[in-house]
Amino acid sequence: MKTVLIIGVGQFGSHIAKRMSELHCEVMAVDTCEDRINEILPFVTNARIGDGTNEDFLRSLGIRDYDICIVALGGLFQSSLETTSLLSELGAKRVICRATNDVQMKFLLRNGADEVVYPEKQTALRIATKYASDSILDFISLDNNYSIYEMVVPKDWFGKTLAQIDIRKKYKVNILTVKRGNEVFIPAADTLFQPGDIAFVIGEVRDIQKCFKL
Repeated sequence: MKTVLIIGVGQFGSHIAKRMSELHCEVMAVDTCEDRINEILPFVTNARIGDGTNEDFLRSLGIRDYDICIVALGGLFQSSLETTSLLSELGAKRVICRATNDVQMKFLLRNGADEVVYPEKQTALRIATKYASDSILDFISLDNNYSIYEMVVPKDWFGKTLAQIDIRKKYKVNILTVKRGNEVFIPAADTLFQPGDIAFVIGEVRDIQKCFKL
């Protein structure tokens, strides 16, 4: 069971807090707004009203005791930066911050963040990619090069085996699993593709685009 400190429980922070609680994490939620604390309290292990830019307040929380500290202060960038720096100085094991643009991301990483999430950009990228083609059902970016795509199997695969289409050799794309109706399975070399099959594939974006003619 992980212990998590979440500083800032607006929409973004509260969603994280509730989900991590559902996943059986011990969650401490912090915000300067009493109303937000009262709203989140039923869903978390504990919650306190306080300012993440106040070193004495942060010290009172026992920062070293948390496995993860999440700074979810949204548009309050100066506060995010100060809080991130203080968490790092107080010995936080891992600090994850929210940014709203690339410049913020760079500054947060320079000032103690171990990881920076950029939900607006990530969501925009996912939506744009997903709806750019009827063949793409979903999309997860792993880094700047590799991604996992949930793809409708092309018609020219129907009646052919995994060995026959051989996309790993031709395009350097790997099929992780196939979904057929309600069944999900790892395909074997002799698996025949059928109409309605959905493939979960991984590879470099440009290779997947070539493979599925996107």
